[in-house]
Amino acid sequence: MRVLGAQDTSTARAMLHLFGREFDDVPTYSARQPDDPYLQRLLGSDTFVAIVATAGDRVIGALAGYVLPKFEQARSEFYIYDLAVEEAWRRRGVATGLILRLQMLAAERGIYVIFVQADHGDDPAIALYTKLGVREDVLHFDIAPVPAKA
Repeated sequence: MRVLGAQDTSTARAMLHLFGREFDDVPTYSARQPDDPYLQRLLGSDTFVAIVATAGDRVIGALAGYVLPKFEQARSEFYIYDLAVEEAWRRRGVATGLILRLQMLAAERGIYVIFVQADHGDDPAIALYTKLGVREDVLHFDIAPVPAKA
């Protein structure tokens, strides 16, 4: 398991392609990838983390998420935004290994909690997260931005 840095743009692109294939959403993850300077800034920032699992040179699993600095106390949370493992590598501890690496990184950075969402019906993800954490049943809402009227 390896945490990506600013120099790892090609590996980040491989991670994006993996997400596209495994989420059956290639247009979102592959069609309009950001340029290298954008990826370098993102990978080098303190608020984004990408961790990959590889077999040889191939990215077979990946986790990407965001450090969320809090305002009510001097501490941060971490949100796992995407986590995927190639189908052929599932049920071999890859996803667990990615999360364990994230837990170590979170402890190093003083992050007090890691959280993640799972969709109803995604039983493998729900089983993984239940094994590693405490389940909270919450509602999730998407609120669209609205431009100011001139």
